[in-house]
Amino acid sequence: MPLHPDDHFLYALSSNNAWAGYKSHQNPHFFPKLADGQTPQIRKPFSPLSNSPQANRLPPVWLGCSDSRCPETTILGLQPGDVFVHRNIANIIAPTDINTSAVIEYAVAHLKVKHVVLCGHTSCGGAAAALGDSRVGGVLDTWLAPLRAVRYANKEVLDAMKDERARGTKIAELNVEAGVNVLMANVTVREAIEERGLQVHGCLFEIGCGRIRDLGLGTKGRGGLGLDGQEDVVRGRHAQIVFRGGRGEMSVK
Repeated sequence: MPLHPDDHFLYALSSNNAWAGYKSHQNPHFFPKLADGQTPQIRKPFSPLSNSPQANRLPPVWLGCSDSRCPETTILGLQPGDVFVHRNIANIIAPTDINTSAVIEYAVAHLKVKHVVLCGHTSCGGAAAALGDSRVGGVLDTWLAPLRAVRYANKEVLDAMKDERARGTKIAELNVEAGVNVLMANVTVREAIEERGLQVHGCLFEIGCGRIRDLGLGTKGRGGLGLDGQEDVVRGRHAQIVFRGGRGEMSVK
């Protein structure tokens, strides 16, 4: 019996069934291995500077926005099991949010991630709401309060910008900066930075071109995810991303 064109849920289930069948055919061991547990990682090519395979594993936690246009695994060219993820409205990192704090603690203290990536994005609905003076309604006004605080703290800079799209991008960048500051003050994160070199990055996903821009925030304090300013290549199963000079370029294998 054909699916009704308006039954999006059943369509999603049908699409999932097709995807699962394709993945199983492509690699019969994919799902059984995935079910064994998670060790999220982006793999780098083996480095001649290190004789330890463990040193070439880059397990990341991705803190991003719930926006449907920003699926981290897809835009990174990766697969299920590669990235540990937490997403919320407008990628707000609040020190009093127990949900976000629990994700960060589990990823950093238990999964021992090497990188924490906070990524905002352009054309963000939360950013647009924070720039406006009207109430959104319900719990959303409470949730967006930290973002409105960012707006008021940078009122002169934002008010001087007449282009609405540019203002939206700017407050999204400032929001990432505020979130990175919260991450850098987190006790679990700070201990991991000092004890094992955890790295914290602030980025912005440019929806219009599909590229991730490193804002030079966090532990490095400068653009580029590369080590010591060098080119850095991270490989997924079907694509690779080359970071250099604050920008990343992805190519399909």
